[in-house]
Order: sequence, then C-alpha cells, then structure tokens
Amino acid sequence: MSFGKLEGDDDDVMSQINMTPLVDVMLVLLIIFIITIPVMHQAVKIDLPHATNRPNVSKPQSINVSIDAQGKMYWNQHGVDEATLDQRISEAAQQQPQPALHLRADRDVRYERVAIVIAAAQHGGLGKIGFITEPKH
Repeated sequence: MSFGKLEGDDDDVMSQINMTPLVDVMLVLLIIFIITIPVMHQAVKIDLPHATNRPNVSKPQSINVSIDAQGKMYWNQHGVDEATLDQRISEAAQQQPQPALHLRADRDVRYERVAIVIAAAQHGGLGKIGFITEPKH
C-alpha cells in the first residue's frame, strides 16, 4: 500500500479538500444559532421612565470690547472710558456663569490700549479673554 500512483492503478490521489462535510457542519451551526438567539432575548417587559441626559447648562453671554484705530474703547458697540470699563468689568465678573470677554482691536492701535483692557479684566476678576482676529485673505 503506497500513496503514490502505481502503474495500472485507476485510483487517483485526491488533492482537493472535500467541502461537503464543512458546509453541512456550518448549516447545522446556523440553524442552532437561529433557534437559540430569540430565546436569549426574552426578558421581562418593563415600562421604564424616560429621561434626557443633556445637562441644563446655560451658555454664558460674551462681552465684546472693541478698540478703534484712535484708541477709543467700546463696550458692546457703546463708547466707554477707562473708569466705566473698569466698573462694567467688575459687574460682569460677579455674574454666574462668568461671561467671556472678546477683545477686538484695530491693527493700527497702540498695544498700550490693549494692555489697559487686559489689565482691567485681570484686576476686575474676569478669567476668560478671547482675542478676535480676521483671517488672512
């Protein structure tokens, strides 16, 4: 009994895998899963209460402070001087939640005017300062 081909022997050695038993096993497993999946999902019917998971956080309003090319300051598009700016910043710092200060300064304004607004915000207790710029074209 040898595994090679003998002269005159009509029995050829099979070099391919017989797929029929594999397909049969897979079909049996598929049928088992089809039968058992609905059994696993049976549970006690309970009418649960509905709730939202979104927090009720109110977004703080922002304050726009603008400085034009001449150094004049504006609080939400209304002209203010330094004393009024300090007073309004102190009032805004007391609000809960604390608003953010958005600083818009002209490109030709002296940095001294920008530093005055930053110092007033720091002294008044505002913790959030944002610098608003225009994108390059």
